[in-house]
Amino acid sequence: MLDFKVLTQALGDLEEDQVMEILNDFATTNPSKVEALEAVAACQAGMAIVGDLFETGEYFVGDLIYAGELLTQAIDVLKPVLGSGAAEIKGTILLGTVHGDLHDIGKNIFRSMSEAAGFRVEDIGIDVAVEEFVAKAKELNPQIIGMSGVLTLAIDSMKETVESLKAAGVEAKIIIGGNPTTKETCELVGADAFTTNAAEGVKICQGWV
Repeated sequence: MLDFKVLTQALGDLEEDQVMEILNDFATTNPSKVEALEAVAACQAGMAIVGDLFETGEYFVGDLIYAGELLTQAIDVLKPVLGSGAAEIKGTILLGTVHGDLHDIGKNIFRSMSEAAGFRVEDIGIDVAVEEFVAKAKELNPQIIGMSGVLTLAIDSMKETVESLKAAGVEAKIIIGGNPTTKETCELVGADAFTTNAAEGVKICQGWV
């Protein structure tokens, strides 16, 4: 039986070899779907440790990128056990970095963690024009729209995008993320929630569905 605490700590410590060895051994034991989902949850808990260490300054952006890649690898090992799991999809998230901003590290980590949590994520990339967000939202009818930005100018872009989405009659919950997002900017933009931590953002989305 897989010791989930060891897996969580290994991912939190960014021990790639240990994480992959644990998961590859686990996959050979013909685990049930429930056990595989527990393994995913253990990986998510490891990402939460990474997020906490980043917040306290022990980890840096490079560590976050590495952790996101490690999580993606981990999920890839578990995917055959989890199956396509269409019935397990919790909801659809439309995700993108707003126009004028080219950063995608936080967005990519959030995407990996959201997919691990059972969401279908449509990532439309960086520097996404307002019209593209609106068109894609109408096409997909997602439950949640996530907007990312690192530059302070991203706040204006988020506000413009949210206003256009609402004017177009899009009723999805909106979460914004990135360094400049605060409770005040969230209210200014007109979003439903904000986060600077991918793990926390996924928890908020889970609460909505």
